[in-house]
Amino acid sequence: MTRHPTFRKELLRLVALCLLSLFLVPAGTLWFARYASAEFDAAIVQAIEERIDGDPRASPEQKAAARAYYRSHPPSVACNDADPEAQDYREAVCARYSRAWQFGVAERVAYWTLVGGAALLAAALALGALAFASRGLRYASFVAGWRLMTLASAVEVAAQSAMCVWLSFWVTAVFFQSYFVKLIIIAGLFAAAAVFFAVYTLFRKYPGEHAVEGELLGEADAPRLWARVRELAGRLGTAPPDHIVAGIDANFFVTEAPVTLGERRLTGRTLYLSIPLLRVLDSTEAEAVLAHELAHLQGGDARSSAALGPMLIRYDIYTAQMRQAGLSIVAHYLLRLYRVIFQFALSRDSRERELRADRSAAAVATPSAIAQSLVKIAAYANYRSNVEGRLFAHDQRHTGELGIAGFVASGLLPYAASGEFLDAMKTANVPHPFDSHPPLGERMRNVGSPIDEAAYGEVVSRLPQSSWADEIVDAAAIEQRLWQAYEERFSQSHERALAYRYEPANDDERAIVLKYFPPLSFALAKGAIEISHAGIRTDAEFIRWDSVKALAFASGNLGGDRLVVTHPEKGLVTWRRTTIKLRGLGKQSDAFRAVVGQYWQRHQIMRAQQAAAAAADAHRSGAPA
Repeated sequence: MTRHPTFRKELLRLVALCLLSLFLVPAGTLWFARYASAEFDAAIVQAIEERIDGDPRASPEQKAAARAYYRSHPPSVACNDADPEAQDYREAVCARYSRAWQFGVAERVAYWTLVGGAALLAAALALGALAFASRGLRYASFVAGWRLMTLASAVEVAAQSAMCVWLSFWVTAVFFQSYFVKLIIIAGLFAAAAVFFAVYTLFRKYPGEHAVEGELLGEADAPRLWARVRELAGRLGTAPPDHIVAGIDANFFVTEAPVTLGERRLTGRTLYLSIPLLRVLDSTEAEAVLAHELAHLQGGDARSSAALGPMLIRYDIYTAQMRQAGLSIVAHYLLRLYRVIFQFALSRDSRERELRADRSAAAVATPSAIAQSLVKIAAYANYRSNVEGRLFAHDQRHTGELGIAGFVASGLLPYAASGEFLDAMKTANVPHPFDSHPPLGERMRNVGSPIDEAAYGEVVSRLPQSSWADEIVDAAAIEQRLWQAYEERFSQSHERALAYRYEPANDDERAIVLKYFPPLSFALAKGAIEISHAGIRTDAEFIRWDSVKALAFASGNLGGDRLVVTHPEKGLVTWRRTTIKLRGLGKQSDAFRAVVGQYWQRHQIMRAQQAAAAAADAHRSGAPA
C-alpha cells in the first residue's frame, strides 16, 4: 500500500506544526531567561565592583582579586555554587522568588520542557511505527500512545501556560522597565483556561458504543436465515453471531463491540443485515456477503475493532477539543500527528482484512457471487445516496411520505443503464461503518473473478431468483417502520437545513426560518438588544447582517462588555466599526454570545449557498458567474 501524496503532505505539515507548538514557547523562554539572567548578572557585578572600588580599606590587590571573583561568580553561577564561603552572597542574590532564582528556574523548566517535547515527538513517531508491526502490537501501541500522549500533552500545556504567564511579566519588565497588569491577567486567564480544559477533557467520559437503527431478529422471526448463518459460520470455523439485527442501511457488518438498539444494549457478536440489499441480492450473492462478514469473526477482526473502536472515538474527541481552549492547542498537533500515523497503519491492516475475508467467503460460497454482490451493493449505495442528495437539495419543505425506498427500488435499474452509472462506479466503494475497504476492482481480482466495467450494468439489472429477505417473517413491516422513522428524521434535518438556506422570500419560508431562528431579546442595563435572522436591533439602531463584516466581543473593567461590529465599508483609516455596549447583560452573557454566533453563521451559510447556486446556474447557461 503506497503512501498517497496527500498523506505525505499532511504528515509533513503536522510534523512542522508539532515542532512549532512543542518548541516555540520553551525555546523562547530559554533564550529570554538566559538573556535576562546575563543582563541581571552584569548589573549586579557592576554594582558590586562599584562598591569594591569605593572601599578605602581594601588594597589594589584585594580589589582586583574581589573583582575577579565576582566576575567569575555572577548570580547565575553563585546560585548553583555550594561553596560555604559564598553562603552570604547566595542568600543576598539567590533568595527564593528573587530575580536570579526565577531566571534560573525558568531556564531549567524551559530546557527540560524542550527535552520532554523532543522525547514526546520521538515517542509519537516510534509508537506510530510500532503500529505497523502486527495487530497485537498495534493495540499495545495505541494503548501506550493514548495514555502517554494525553497525559504528557496535559503536562506540556501546563508547563507552557506557566511560561507564558511568567513571560507576560518579565519581558516588559526587562525590555521596558515596566509591566502591564492587563497583559498579565489576560495571559493568566488564558493559561488557567487551557490547563483546566486539558485536565477536565482528559478525565471526561465519552460515549463509546455504536448506535444501530434496526430491529432484532429472533429465531422465530427468520428460522431458515439463522440456520444458514450458523451453517456458514461452522464452515468458516467460527462461532455464529449472538444477535442478528435487520435494518435499512446500505451495508452489512459484524461487530463484537456493544451496540445500542433503541432502548436495548446488545453485547457479544452482532450481525447487521440490510433488508433492502437482501432484496437486490440473489440468495447466493447474499450468502457470499454473510460469509464475508462472518470471516471477520473468524479472524478476530471484529474483536480487534471492538477493543480499539471506543478508544479511537475518545481519542479523536479529546484531540478535537484540545484545539478549543487557546494554549491547549499545544497538545493538539502532537495528538493529531500520532493519530494520522496510526490511522495509516490501521487502514493498511483494514485493507488486508477485507481481502482476506473476501477470499474466505469465496471458499465457502463462489468467487463470482462475491464479485457480483460487490457490484450490486456499491450500485445500490451510490444510487440511494444520489436520491437522498436530490431530496435534501430540494428548496421546499417535504410534506407527507418521501418514498425513498420506492424511488430507489424503481430507479435502480434505469440508473444502471445510464451513462452516469458507469462513471460513478469507477470510483465506487462498498460502504462499511467500521473499516475502510479496498477499491472495487482490486477486491474482485483478489478472489479471481474480475468483472469488466462495461458489464456492471448487466449485473445490477439481473433480478434475484430468490431472496433471503423472503425468509424474514415480518420483513415488509420492519422495513415500513424503519423507513417511516428514517424519513421523519430526514424531513426534520431537511427542514432545519432550509432554515439556513432561506433569506426568506415569503410567509412559508419565513415560518421555517422563525421556527429555528426566532427573534431573541436580551435585557441590558439601559434598554434591550434583539438578535434575529435579519440582524441586530438595539434601542438606537438596527444593523443588518449584510452590514456585518466581522464580530468581536470585548471586555473592559470600566466600560463593561461590548460587541464590536466591523462593517464592509472603509472609514477614514480602516474598516468602519460600531460598538454596542452590553452593560447589564450579566449571566446572559454566554447565551447571548452563542445566539449571536449562531444567527451570524446562519446568514453567512445562506449567502454562501446563494452564491454557489448563482455560480452553478451561470455555469449551466455558459454565462460568467
